[in-house]
Amino acid sequence: MGTITGLGLVLLVLMIIIGGKQGWLSFLGLLLNFIYFYISLVLVALHAEPLIVTVIMGLLILATTIFIGTEDLQISLSAFEAAVVVMVLIIVVTQVMEHFVQATGFSTENSSELEGMSILIGINYVKLGVMTTILSCLGAVAEAAIAIASGVSEITHQSDSIIASAELRQSGREIGQQIISTTLNTLLMGFLGNLMALLIWFVGLNYSLATIINNKILVAEVVTVLISFIGVIVTVPLTTEFVIWNYQNGVDNR
Repeated sequence: MGTITGLGLVLLVLMIIIGGKQGWLSFLGLLLNFIYFYISLVLVALHAEPLIVTVIMGLLILATTIFIGTEDLQISLSAFEAAVVVMVLIIVVTQVMEHFVQATGFSTENSSELEGMSILIGINYVKLGVMTTILSCLGAVAEAAIAIASGVSEITHQSDSIIASAELRQSGREIGQQIISTTLNTLLMGFLGNLMALLIWFVGLNYSLATIINNKILVAEVVTVLISFIGVIVTVPLTTEFVIWNYQNGVDNR
């Protein structure tokens, strides 16, 4: 048994013990998302349009993560609607950012691994960078959307009377304030952890500050983290509004 297989089995057992049926479904969702990523790689390698692949796989990833991870349909629907809108916003922002940043492709740090290999594989690296950034942001967006939708929907479920929209928005704002800081810290720590070895290498080789902040790898990671920050922050009010809209329409249809 390999190390990855062993760790995967440990994760599965712990998720089932702690989460029960929902833990098993979450693990299934994790496997499906991995399959989506693999299919995305194959399609792009076969020269499919990266943006079209990103949109289709992004919708599948969001649907799998949100609907499998949450049993309440009202929560899932509100979170999914908000996440899709945020994904569209992220696509637009990423297209603009990658055009001006030009941090896609391979950097000089990859030269030794690529020596003797051809990088003329017929794929637009800018489009590939956009795809990578968008798919990297979706997990944080889905997590924030589910957290906000769950919190605000719980308030509506606990009340026997119709709750005013202003009160629900205030509740969504308060919940958002609690989760934004932890989510942003998670993204920041992930960013620093991924680049720790590279940053130590920069310092050890006496790279100048200008060289470090203009490094392709570092800039690409910074852009991804910043766009993730934007996506998470925008997700809070959008999810609240979708929860309110679905709640009011549900009340009106009773």
